[in-house]
Amino acid sequence: MNFKRYAIYYLPEPGPLADFGAAWLGWDAATGQDMAHPCIDGLPLPVEQITDTPRKYGLHATIKPPFRLAPGTTENALNDALAALCADQPAVTLDGLDLAQLGRFLALRPEGDETALNALAANAVRILDAFRAPLSEAELTRRRAANLSPEQDALLLQWGYPYVMESFRFHITLTGKLPKAQARQTAQVLKPHLAPLLPQPFRITTLSLMGEADDGRFHLIARHELTG
Repeated sequence: MNFKRYAIYYLPEPGPLADFGAAWLGWDAATGQDMAHPCIDGLPLPVEQITDTPRKYGLHATIKPPFRLAPGTTENALNDALAALCADQPAVTLDGLDLAQLGRFLALRPEGDETALNALAANAVRILDAFRAPLSEAELTRRRAANLSPEQDALLLQWGYPYVMESFRFHITLTGKLPKAQARQTAQVLKPHLAPLLPQPFRITTLSLMGEADDGRFHLIARHELTG
């Protein structure tokens, strides 16, 4: 496939959590397939409405946010660079994963010391930045509409995204923005379904190169082991 943008994501390894998350969102980025939503009683809105915004990304945590390829670079070269990065970076172990309400949306957040995880993400952003085309004026304007702090605006200008480096916060998104009461209700309903699927400890052993197709859906291109 030809992709218009690329990204570096953490995708949960194949297994029960990945399967549930793909069905919950309605899109499996690892296989490139639409998925039937689960039947879950008690939700404040239909699943397809709750998950409309994050669906196209698949179940993931962003490590290096989506970017257009810089002139003179290629997908193969980017994949080779990611493979080299992963060969130099160790796997990361955290205490676990837990369901969290982040403002108006729900996500899975790691438990425990995130120092090594944050360092991994920062290295990916920095080392692979030569492959990122500069933002257009339209992209800058769109990002700045989010009322960025001066620090976040500086990160946007340097790295093409405001929520990296010291503003990075690892999360596996499960919903779009909801009224806070509906987010709380969704969390209460989801928790018993997710609880037996959440790993303890939680190990990040791979990073994945993702491509965004013309329809906005993200697809897995290659998954690389962290072996440093």
